Amino acid sequence: MIAFAAVAIMPAVASAQGSVTPLFATDAPIRIRIQGPVNSIGRKAARDVTPQAATLTLATPSETHSIQLSARGLSRRTGGICDFPPLRVQFAQPPAATSLFAGQKRLKLVTHCKNPAGFQQHLLTEYSAYLLYNQITPLSYKARLATVEYAEPDGKVSTTRWGFFIEDTDDVGKRNGAKEARLGDRILASQLDPATAARVALFQYMIGNLDWSMRAGPQGEGCCHNSRLFSAAGSPPKPTPYDFDYSGLVDAPYAMPPEGVKVRNVRQRIYRGYCIHNNQALAAAADMRAKRGALESVFGQVPGMDGRTRQKALAFLAGFFADIATDESVRTKVLKDCIG
Repeated sequence: MIAFAAVAIMPAVASAQGSVTPLFATDAPIRIRIQGPVNSIGRKAARDVTPQAATLTLATPSETHSIQLSARGLSRRTGGICDFPPLRVQFAQPPAATSLFAGQKRLKLVTHCKNPAGFQQHLLTEYSAYLLYNQITPLSYKARLATVEYAEPDGKVSTTRWGFFIEDTDDVGKRNGAKEARLGDRILASQLDPATAARVALFQYMIGNLDWSMRAGPQGEGCCHNSRLFSAAGSPPKPTPYDFDYSGLVDAPYAMPPEGVKVRNVRQRIYRGYCIHNNQALAAAADMRAKRGALESVFGQVPGMDGRTRQKALAFLAGFFADIATDESVRTKVLKDCIG
C-alpha cells in the first residue's frame, strides 16, 4: 500500500479565462479503486483496446461510477516497454453536479508501467513536469495525482500504485477561452503563435524532452505529436504539450533519443525551437528565470517523491538555469541549435 506523507499541497494555478472542473481545481491527491478485468486488459493491451465494463470508486467523499475501461497510448502500450498500459476511463453516465468528476466524460489515466519502486518515481517525476508547466502558463494541461487500487471483478486487489489523470483537451481550451485548432497533419512554423511556440520549445529544453512536435503529427491523426493546438477568435494556433515520460527529467530506462538527433542520451539537452522565434525565446527565458523559485518548489510538494529523486530533478533543473542565466548564455548555449 502507498501511504500519503504530510506535505504542503501547491494550489492550482489560476485560470486566465474560465473555471476549472472540480477534479482539477486542486493538486491534493485522491484515492480511488478501479474494479474490473484489469489484468485481462493489461495482458491484451498490445493488440486489443476494446473498452470493458468496470467501476471507479472514490474513497473520500465516497462515490462510485460505472465506467468503460480500456488500454490506450502507443509506445507504452505496444512497444514491449510496459507490463501495465496507460488507461482510458469513460464514464457510462454523466457524473452528478456534486461529484468530484462532474463535467468529465473521458479521462486519460497515466499508470505505473511496471511494478518496481523505481517506476513509481518515474511516474511522480512525469507528474511534476505537468506542475512545472502549470507554473509557467495557464495554457497547460492540469493533472491530478491519485493512489489507485486495482481490483479484479471478484474484488481481489491485484496492486495499488500511483497514477494521475490528465485534464481533457476541451477543458484546457474552455479555461483559456480557446478551442482546439484542427489543421491537418502538418503546419508551418510561421503559422504558430511566436511567443507560445518559443515558450513550449524552451520548456521542452528545460525538461530534456525530444519526443514532441508542435508542427506535425502521425499521418491521419492530425497535428501534433504529444501536443495540441489551441486558437481563439482567429488568433494563430498556440501549441500546448503533454506526455513527458521520454524526457531527461523523468529519465525512464526505456527513453531513447529520436533517430537523427545527435545527443548521447535523453539527459543531454538540445534546443528544437525555431530560429524565427528566437526573440520570443529570450523573453520566455527571462520569465522562467523570474519563476525559478516556484519551479524548484514543485519537487518538494509531490507526495511520494523520495529525496534521491527530488535531488536528481533539482540538479537537472539547475543545469537548465545555468544555460539561461543571461540573454547571452541563452544565445550561445541554447539558441545556437535552433531550427531553420
